[in-house]
Amino acid sequence: MDFEFTQEEEAFRGEVCKFIEKEYSPEWRECIRGFFEAASASDEEWEFIRAMARKLGANGWLSLAWPDKYGGRGSPFLQLIFIEELGYSGCPGWDVFGVGMLAPILIAFGSEEQKEKFLPGIAKGEVFWCECLSEPNAGSDLASLQTRAVEKEDHFLINGQKVWTSQAHRADWVMVLARTDPQQPKHRGLSFFLVDMKTPGITVNPVINMLGHHEFNEVFFDDVQVPKENLLGGQNQGWRVIMALLDFERSCIPVFAIARRNLDDILGYARERKSLNSVLRNRLAELIVECEVGRLIHYRVVWMQSKGITLNYESAMNKLYTLELAQRVPLAGMQVLGNYGGLLPGSKWAPLNGQLPLHYLRSIGYTLEMGTSEIDRDIIALRGLGLPRG
Repeated sequence: MDFEFTQEEEAFRGEVCKFIEKEYSPEWRECIRGFFEAASASDEEWEFIRAMARKLGANGWLSLAWPDKYGGRGSPFLQLIFIEELGYSGCPGWDVFGVGMLAPILIAFGSEEQKEKFLPGIAKGEVFWCECLSEPNAGSDLASLQTRAVEKEDHFLINGQKVWTSQAHRADWVMVLARTDPQQPKHRGLSFFLVDMKTPGITVNPVINMLGHHEFNEVFFDDVQVPKENLLGGQNQGWRVIMALLDFERSCIPVFAIARRNLDDILGYARERKSLNSVLRNRLAELIVECEVGRLIHYRVVWMQSKGITLNYESAMNKLYTLELAQRVPLAGMQVLGNYGGLLPGSKWAPLNGQLPLHYLRSIGYTLEMGTSEIDRDIIALRGLGLPRG
């Protein structure tokens, strides 16, 4: 594995950096909260995010990893460079759900008709997605979900409740995992649907997080009619689809770049305050090394994808390591800020525009999302190390 980029790839990085410098003004940088918190943006901020997505789509940058036949450039490494620069700068416009998760499984499992219908809107940055997986009694044990999809003549009728659905109040379409055969073992009777959020019977209620932000939602489905052509991957074949989707979810966010940017901000603040004592210097140096380790873990996953190697425990490693790192960085930052760490955006005394306390509070959820850290460790133990089940 040679992670040195080609001249063409480095030239592309420069192109992306110039775009970000031109289009992402300092005024917007002060209020847009990046990959994890974009869904909690105000209405005005959300319109800016959608406008940025359309600009990225117009440049052909939202389909970089797709095959040529679907309008892409067939390069997971160009996509890596692209989202690495977006992540480091906090630049919005990358729809994690549509571009990062749904598009690759559409290409892998979708019919040609489904690809023609859904891929263009994602590539152009015009259609945003969300995912409805977790339920009040089905989180880590996802296969125990109870949302039902009953087959009718030309459609499925979905009823049930989902929770912790990020971006549901902003999304145009939603991915839904539902039970289509309750008589089969729980992993085998599930199906994966693509549903228009404007379909009658869908109700979205906000779930406000500890920051007071509206990022999550609970979503109710009451006799929601979904055309049969929106079934992805085959009836009762939803488990294999969702396992592939989770691998992409755990590997499509440049968490290492986001953590490194936060770390650089912390380091700059400490230097400005002349508070870099030997203990702090050693701790920040350790975190810089950890960011580099996270970067190489992520690069390895992308290298595997570029070779057509099916991901297994590697995506769980990526998610586990980088998101726990993304918790450690703001924790160290809060220690650097001291009493100033209690000041949020809006206070004239808040260092770094008050963003670091937001990152710290939001990071508490990182080890729960995309599968808990405990689930990731189980995957690594069973599939990576070949250890027996406990």
